[in-house]
Order: sequence, then structure tokens, then C-alpha cells
Amino acid sequence: MKFGPVPVAEAEGTILAHSARLTGRVLKKGHTLSADDIALFNEEGIPEITVARLEADDIPENEAAALITAALAGENVKAGDAFTGRCNLIAKARGLLLFDTNRLNEINLIDETVTIATLPAYDLTSEGQLVATIKIIPFAISKSILDQVIAAISGQALVSIAAFKPKSIGLILTRLPGMKESILDKTHETAANRAIEFGSNIAEEIRCGHTEHDVVTAINELQSKNCDIILIFGASAVVDREDVLPAGVVQAGGRVDHFGMPVDPGNLLFIGGLGDTPVVGMPGCARSPKLNGFDWVLWRLLADVSVKREDIMLMGAGGLLKEISERGQLRQDGTGTAPAREPKIAGLLLAAGSSRRMGEENKLLTDIDGTAMVARVAKQIQKSKAEGILVVTGHEAKDVTAALQNLATGFVHNSDYADGLSTSLKAGLNALPDDIDGVIVCLGDMPLLEARHIDQLITAFDPIEGRSICVPVHGRKRGNPVLWGKQFIAEILAVTGDIGARHLLEEHADQVIEVPVDQDGVLFDVDTPERLAEFRNRST
Repeated sequence: MKFGPVPVAEAEGTILAHSARLTGRVLKKGHTLSADDIALFNEEGIPEITVARLEADDIPENEAAALITAALAGENVKAGDAFTGRCNLIAKARGLLLFDTNRLNEINLIDETVTIATLPAYDLTSEGQLVATIKIIPFAISKSILDQVIAAISGQALVSIAAFKPKSIGLILTRLPGMKESILDKTHETAANRAIEFGSNIAEEIRCGHTEHDVVTAINELQSKNCDIILIFGASAVVDREDVLPAGVVQAGGRVDHFGMPVDPGNLLFIGGLGDTPVVGMPGCARSPKLNGFDWVLWRLLADVSVKREDIMLMGAGGLLKEISERGQLRQDGTGTAPAREPKIAGLLLAAGSSRRMGEENKLLTDIDGTAMVARVAKQIQKSKAEGILVVTGHEAKDVTAALQNLATGFVHNSDYADGLSTSLKAGLNALPDDIDGVIVCLGDMPLLEARHIDQLITAFDPIEGRSICVPVHGRKRGNPVLWGKQFIAEILAVTGDIGARHLLEEHADQVIEVPVDQDGVLFDVDTPERLAEFRNRST
């Protein structure tokens, strides 16, 4: 790849190295320059720009990122779409993140141009959560480097998720003379909440004396109940392998594989088994719902991930848990940070206009191959990655609602629709849920809009990297729909009259990303009978 300044006249087909703000346009770095772009630079009187020019052996950043990500994806993990050299791995299930740290390090050491970042191994995952990101640092990498990376992966998916499985758990609680039953009740409740959170349950509970004989009897009874996992919580902490609880496991015909763990709180845990049934001696800290070493062991068992002696002995790195907040576990106080995930982009369909320029006909209800025009648009939104379709109605609301009955996830009526487009925007934005990251505002009179156009905008959306407003561009023209980050909703709500929010694109140019679209459906709307006739001619 060659990098440096070139005359604008020689820049077509190269990659823009630095973002450029032109009259009415913002071209971000990484944009491949077209003839239309060159014309814009010439009109601005800019003679020279800095670009990157790919050579024959170069693999473009998005292609390279997509290929590496696909090779890395294992069970219960899917690859996202590549954009600006970044491609993510996304969880398809709730479970534990699994990968070989040594293999990951080997790949990251191949070359500075390829980076893979993941959540910590054995971290909890939820469906839709971002678990890894692959970033190509320059605009392209050489084929030889890509080949080395793919070879290092060796056809064996590196990143996978072990999904949690429903387990039937047996719980033994020992007591000493004078111990209050309320303490055992609380211990049971905490253990049950831990199991329920991951789809399992305490199927059997036995309370007995804190003696080796009583523990053996309880274990034998739980064995006969075919429990998948046996947990033992002692009235007194285990201080030695010969103590009551581990000795009882051995006396019952089981084994103790390991005692103690380099995790605090959680040091005094032991783990063993009765045949194939895992047995865990719970540390005293497990009476509390706060994160402790027992959780790390339980999560693995609930996901059918083996826990060997060496596994526990290697938990020391990151094992000091006393001062860290919980990782968003539902049973705790909610102080943990929410996990990264794909953005939640709401679909907002404006369908309130009175079609004054169309005459008596409501353009939104115009029949197109047996489907109302507005329903044609709604179907594309439904097929896209947008989260639901909130429809704003106004003129002929009853008929519009009927046309969208099986497509929309919600309706809001704008009684002030005659006062302009801004009133419909406000009505829709005010009705959106609070948990969205952004909204893609679609117009009901754009019959050539496709789901892939919407998905391109959602893929481009990344506020952290300065892409909070995503605008489709075909040729030299910006089109619709526009994706707005949630932080701009308040400003859009302040707009008045028969206009949208286009002026905000200039005010927040640093957050705008123009997304090239290869088809003019993002520019084509039906406002007049002539425009409708043009559409019908194109469709035949």
C-alpha cells in the first residue's frame, strides 16, 4: 500500500487518509474516492489530498477483517458485518466465553496490522453481546499477512460460547447445635437464586448434622435422586482435606480433586466428584450473593465446562474480587457495567402526510403489485436489523393503520400532521422506548428502499468512533433514511415547521458518516403523480 499526498486529479479510486469537510458533504477517512468526489474537491479548489493506494497484493481492510472474523467464530458465536476495518464477534447464547489465550496471543503477535480483542476468558455472556472485535489497523493488509493469520487459526474456531444448560442440583446444609434455621433458610435462598439465574434449580435439599456420618448419608440420598451437581455448605468452614465435608465425600465413595483456590473471597472451596457427578464444598462467602470464587466454579459446571485441579489453580490472575463491582448479575445491586452489545436501533416510519401534491390520492396507500406503498417500505424495515417499527399516522390514519397492521410493532397518532413533518418526528420520537441507542427515521413514500440499505447504516453506526449520525449517499447526493444516535433526539424535538432535521447534519458534522449506497432508492421518493408514473415505468 502506498500512502501520501497526490494531486486531486490522480486520486480517483484511492482511499482518503483524512476526513474532509466540503460544502454540504463530509467525507470520512477510509472513504474510497469516486469521480463525483473528485469533482467536489475540484469545486472547492483543493489541489492535493493525502490518500492510500492499494497494490496488487493488498487485501482491503473490510475484506480482511471479515475473513479473519469468520475463521475465529465458533459455537454460539456469529460474525457481524465489517466496517472501517472492524468486525465483531457476537454472542448467540447466554453462557461462558471460551478461547485459548495462548493461541490468541500467537495471532496478535503475527503483525501490528491485525488485532483481536476479547472479553476475559470464562466471562459471562448474554445473547447479542459483543464478545470480541477484530480490527485491521491500516486501510489494507498484505495477502501474506492474512495467510499467516488464517494459518494460525488453523481451521479451528478460536472463540466460542458454552451455553448454560438446565441442571438439577442437590444441596446439603449442615448444622451445629444452636444454629438458627433462618441462617440455613438464607443460605438456601442465595444458592437457589444463583441456580435460577442460569436456568437451573435446587431440586433436592437435605439438612443434617455437621458430622462425617450425616454428610455421607445425605450424599448417598442425593445420589439416588440423580442430581446433576451436588453442593455442600458446612456449618463450619473447611480448613483441611481431612475435615468433615471433604472426608464425608471420600467416605461416600467419591473423591476430592482440589482444596483451596487462589480467589478471594472464595479461598476455602473444595471440588471433587462422585463418579461423573461434580461435588463442590462451598466457601463461607457463598452465603452472600456477591461475586466470589464459588461463582466462577458454578458457572463452568452449569455450562458443562470441566473444572480440573489445574483450572482452579490458574484462577489467581484477576482472582482478587473484594474491590470489584459485580458484572451486571441480576441478583445483585445493579452496580455493574452493562455489557457491550450490538446497537439497538429503533425503526421509525413516518406515515402521517396528507399527500397534497398527489391530488386526491393518498400516495402511501397507492397499490404497488398488490401492496400499499407504505407497507412495501415497512416490509423492508421489518427485514432489516432495526428493532421493530413504530409508525406515526395522521392523514387517513385508519386506512394506513390497516395497511400496516401485521407489520408495525406500534402506532402513534399525530393529530397535528397538517402542521408539517416536524410534528410527526416529535410524535414518533416521544413514543420511542428509553433503551434504544439510536433511531432510523424512514419515510413511507420511498418504495425503492431496501433492507440492505438500512443494514448498511446500522453497521456504520459507532458513536465511540465518531459515527453517531449515518447518512446514505448515492453519487453526490445525500438521501434517506437517516440514522440518529439517541443523544440527538432532544435537538430534533426542538425542530419546528415542515422540515426534518437536516440542518443538524451541519451542526454535528464531526459525528456524520456518509455511507455509500449502490442504488438510488435512498434518493427516490414519490411526491407527485409524475413521480409515481416514473416509478411504475422503472418497475416494469
